[in-house]
Amino acid sequence: MSSKEIYSGNELVVKGAIAAGCRFFAGYPITPSSEVAEGMAKTLPKHGGVFVQMEDEIASIGAIIGASLSGKKVLTATSGPGFSLKQENLGAAMMAEVPLVILNVMRGGPSTGLPTRPAQSDVMQARWGTHGDHPVIVLTPAFPKEIFLSTVEAFNLSERFMTPVILLLDEVIAHAHEPLAVPEPTEYEVVNRKYPEKLDSLEIYKREMGEPPIRPDFFMGLPIHIDSLEHSDYGTPTTHPEVVELHQRRRLAKVEKYKDEIIKVKTYEEEDAEILIFAYGSMARASLDAVRELRKMGIKAGLFQPLTLWPFPEKALEKAAQGKKKILVVEMNWGQMIYEVERVLKDRNIEGLLRMNGYAITPVEIINRVKELTHA
Repeated sequence: MSSKEIYSGNELVVKGAIAAGCRFFAGYPITPSSEVAEGMAKTLPKHGGVFVQMEDEIASIGAIIGASLSGKKVLTATSGPGFSLKQENLGAAMMAEVPLVILNVMRGGPSTGLPTRPAQSDVMQARWGTHGDHPVIVLTPAFPKEIFLSTVEAFNLSERFMTPVILLLDEVIAHAHEPLAVPEPTEYEVVNRKYPEKLDSLEIYKREMGEPPIRPDFFMGLPIHIDSLEHSDYGTPTTHPEVVELHQRRRLAKVEKYKDEIIKVKTYEEEDAEILIFAYGSMARASLDAVRELRKMGIKAGLFQPLTLWPFPEKALEKAAQGKKKILVVEMNWGQMIYEVERVLKDRNIEGLLRMNGYAITPVEIINRVKELTHA
């Protein structure tokens, strides 16, 4: 077992990416994610990988799409404004079913907003930022070991389902320095891309409904066609309505079919709780501290922490919310995930503790809000 060392969240993303087999990074410096680019620049060459600093965020995601189509596991890292610039090419990767991982370290917005202050206001952008109907997998770790393992998992899911995966941290998580014994390779699985048993077909998108495509990469000997336009089984553009609908459904179904395997959550003191806190990222950490203190005061509080924001953990939340008098959603935005909680739990008593001024909500503030709700 490795000894404990001090790492920031961004440094653990680098560790996790290398452990998962990432060998290509293209990016552009942007606060508060720049340490990931710095770490990959130092680390990738030692593992036979390639680091490229591109001229902007648009070129960065274009570069990793190309590298992925050539058989590499790929990563780019950014924050809010850069994430916005990546959206068109993110849509192209969704359409072409290109595996890649995007780290977005959330900061205050809109626009250039608050470059050095935390927020959680990109969670809806992560789901709906690029246009059209598309599958999305979004992971939101909170604690050091979760950051490492969620990074590995992001690559695994991307390769398994042939799709972009978004890893969301916030500035607090990215820059907090904490001790961790980095997990050994025996403690996690690494998933690699599947290829056809025989390289003899150009029908690279043909597969059963609910399954990802198993296709060759560039430079494997077949003249495959990859395009951002809607396409046939051969990857060539089409507007035939039956073919279009078939491929739209295939892309959505490959995630929908396996969402129960994809979704991960954690709960704390949830079983007998009267008030359940829903929180993710750094707010899950603050909420867990609050729950522990509230329990000492005799207040039965619990925490529901989604590690997967998308697909949204509907079944797990419904189960955790059963019998609870109130649900408190804690997030650093003006109310984004609270809408999903309200959609799933419908007429439950749901309250929000929300903030968007660049300062994290503290455990004391969460405790005080829970006290208000329990005495209301």
